[in-house]
Amino acid sequence: MRIKICGITRMEDALAAVEAGADAVGFIFTPQSRRYIRSADAGAIIASLPSEILPVGVFVNPTRDHVHETIRRTGIRAAQFHGEESPDDIRGYNLFVIKAHRVTPDFTPSVLHSYKADAHLLDAYVEGIQGGTGNVFDWHVAEEARAYGTIVLSGGLTPENIERAIRTALPDAVDVSSGVESQPGVKDAGRMKRFVERAQAAFDLMPSRKSPAR
Repeated sequence: MRIKICGITRMEDALAAVEAGADAVGFIFTPQSRRYIRSADAGAIIASLPSEILPVGVFVNPTRDHVHETIRRTGIRAAQFHGEESPDDIRGYNLFVIKAHRVTPDFTPSVLHSYKADAHLLDAYVEGIQGGTGNVFDWHVAEEARAYGTIVLSGGLTPENIERAIRTALPDAVDVSSGVESQPGVKDAGRMKRFVERAQAAFDLMPSRKSPAR
């Protein structure tokens, strides 16, 4: 997974993301989110996706029963935990696990070492909002975090800044939501296409990197 488009709520947007060249699409299963989608609706979309596209479920402080039931109902193959989950909270799931971390002013990249996740997503911090804020953070923090695992860069990414973001942070993957929308939960096909094209070009120019320390 190099390019993930998150906050999918409509079939046409998911198919447009695939057409644009995205590697993964994200579905938010937190009712408080403006991009919330019901399990039944997400399952119908996921069933229509090509097998090479990774469907990711996004959760905020969920119960284990909720995660397992959502996996069963939808067919997601990755779970992204976007709340205040502890290292123990994300253990024991039989699928790809992404732990999101909001980069507060006192954020220390070494905290990632405590989480046995397959990837770590770094997002901008806005008090009271878990994600999809449209804000950016200091991308050099993401560069430092590479020492602790696979890094997904998120937070305020757009077609206009994605090349600079990748050149600065050197992430393994990027995640976009509000930056390719016409309104919350409604994607803009043209912006998705431009985002993916520019992200792919920037990734192709990235220097090779050593495997991260664990």
